[in-house]
Amino acid sequence: QVQLVESGGGLVQAGGSLRLSCAASGSVFSSYRMGWYRQAPGKQRELVATITSGGHTNYADSVKGRFTISRDNAKNAVYLQMNSLKPEDTAVYYCNAYWAPWDYWGQGTQVTVSS
Repeated sequence: QVQLVESGGGLVQAGGSLRLSCAASGSVFSSYRMGWYRQAPGKQRELVATITSGGHTNYADSVKGRFTISRDNAKNAVYLQMNSLKPEDTAVYYCNAYWAPWDYWGQGTQVTVSS
């Protein structure tokens, strides 16, 4: 069982930055592929970025060059540095831990970007 708790969301002006954190409980954190997803009102949840246990990263085209995902296995944590934020980045951001067949989600943190 893995519990995920996100933090770092908030209100920011367009062009600003935020850093999201996700703290994970449980053992073998380093074995999980970690990810950030987001869901805007009226839209489906979508992938933002993932990072494998080996550190390989993958990004949605819409955030490439602006967002950076990282992990600290010693702290059981994953981060999402978001720069050059746009109003269309407004959403609830969810942390995900995946290691087949296990798939865990956090409760989400709201990010609002004003124009």
